[in-house]
Amino acid sequence: MADKPQRHVTKIAAIVAMIAITTAILGYVYWHSSRVMSVGSAFHAKTVCSGVFIAGRDQTKVTADDVMADMTTFLRHWSADIDRERKSVRASLFGFVSREAVYRPGLGCTLVTDTTIDALMEQAAGYAPPAPAGRSSQLWPEGRRVEPGAASAGVDLVRLTSAVDEAFTEPFAKQRPRRTRAVVVVHGGRIIAERYADGFGPETPQIGWSIGKSVLNALIGTLVADARMSIEQHRLFDEWNGNGDGRSAITVDNLLRMVSGLDFDEPHTRMLSDVRTMLFLKGDSAAYAKSEDLVEPVGTSWFYASGSTTLLASAMRKAIGGSQADYFVYPYRALFAPLGMTSAIIEPDAAGTFLVPAFVYASARDWARFGLLYLNDGVWQGERILPEGWVRGSLAPATGSDGEYGAHLWLDVPAFLRPKSAGDHKLPDDAFFMLGHDGQMIAVIPSRDLVVVRLGLSRRRNAWDHNAFLQKVLEAIPEKGR
Repeated sequence: MADKPQRHVTKIAAIVAMIAITTAILGYVYWHSSRVMSVGSAFHAKTVCSGVFIAGRDQTKVTADDVMADMTTFLRHWSADIDRERKSVRASLFGFVSREAVYRPGLGCTLVTDTTIDALMEQAAGYAPPAPAGRSSQLWPEGRRVEPGAASAGVDLVRLTSAVDEAFTEPFAKQRPRRTRAVVVVHGGRIIAERYADGFGPETPQIGWSIGKSVLNALIGTLVADARMSIEQHRLFDEWNGNGDGRSAITVDNLLRMVSGLDFDEPHTRMLSDVRTMLFLKGDSAAYAKSEDLVEPVGTSWFYASGSTTLLASAMRKAIGGSQADYFVYPYRALFAPLGMTSAIIEPDAAGTFLVPAFVYASARDWARFGLLYLNDGVWQGERILPEGWVRGSLAPATGSDGEYGAHLWLDVPAFLRPKSAGDHKLPDDAFFMLGHDGQMIAVIPSRDLVVVRLGLSRRRNAWDHNAFLQKVLEAIPEKGR
């Protein structure tokens, strides 16, 4: 008889434990689901905001082509409302988990995270975006005039036109659409071929995604040239300088080559990976990146990580000094204005740090200008923009990258950006690349005096093959000096 109360107590304890476990599981599911939905709402709001207010595109087209294309049926239930007076976009799932993005002149769109629109407007109050240069009658790149069909000696324009036109075809439209939006081919310093999809043109700013990482390489280079930063600089942040904190040994060069040893989870395939959390859930992206733990010895292990770029954008902010407005204007004064990249915009997060890993917009012609700077060893129209040897040094392979990655520049198109069934397309050994999500590319090939820009929305892995396209272009371009 004495065992009955004990069994009763044990049974109650088991029920309580089961309720506690069930509550914890349901709590985690709710927490995880709400964050996933928040990422979806943020992506929708931010994409529509930038597409409408930066690129000047129709909201319906941006929603259909940029937000919903190739997405699951579940994601199609999101909707967005535009306030054109405030230049803001609010997106939500059935009216729940609402997120908002607001446009500011010269700064593009910023997610309103852990702040208010009024606070963001006040943050930008001291910043006056540079006035765009007037249209010049000079030939590109000095001006905006392009002579269609003009080409350097030896270029096979028939083959080149065929290669460019083929990039806009859709051989497998239903299974893996390419959605090429722009192609610009530069040879001998001039545009010799270009084409745009419907709704896009020479002046349409387009997102570069991770091409922005190479923009960060250039911005760091300008600060090194000005003796305000050094690639060997370490002890970069106060948060890392405590006793025994191994992160204090991380240098600017370690971050440029992505060998910091920090535990940053990159894949876009995981909805709540570090990169998506940083871009879409955090108002202060740099604070999030700084909080990552050191899991490998500094300088020994390569791992592609957008957090490295965010950390450099924060270190750059410290090097520039001055006010928030001084930071905001720096890319335009030091890089974009000298190159004539009048369409270029880097969007910041709510804390005012440039989200260079992903959110840089520019027209295809301006992206070509950027590639031409690197083709010319960092010199633009006789003026040295990047330090002597900067480009060469940036092309030195990062430890552990299998020779594919330098300092925020790709030395080869990596396997994860190639179709699974990609052929063996041999490109010149001196080719290097600025690559971004969804098939963005700037290819620089010095031995052919060539820069090729391709922009699009190729979400499925097998949709687009950079190397196959470039090989077709190269068949029309003579080797340098021949």
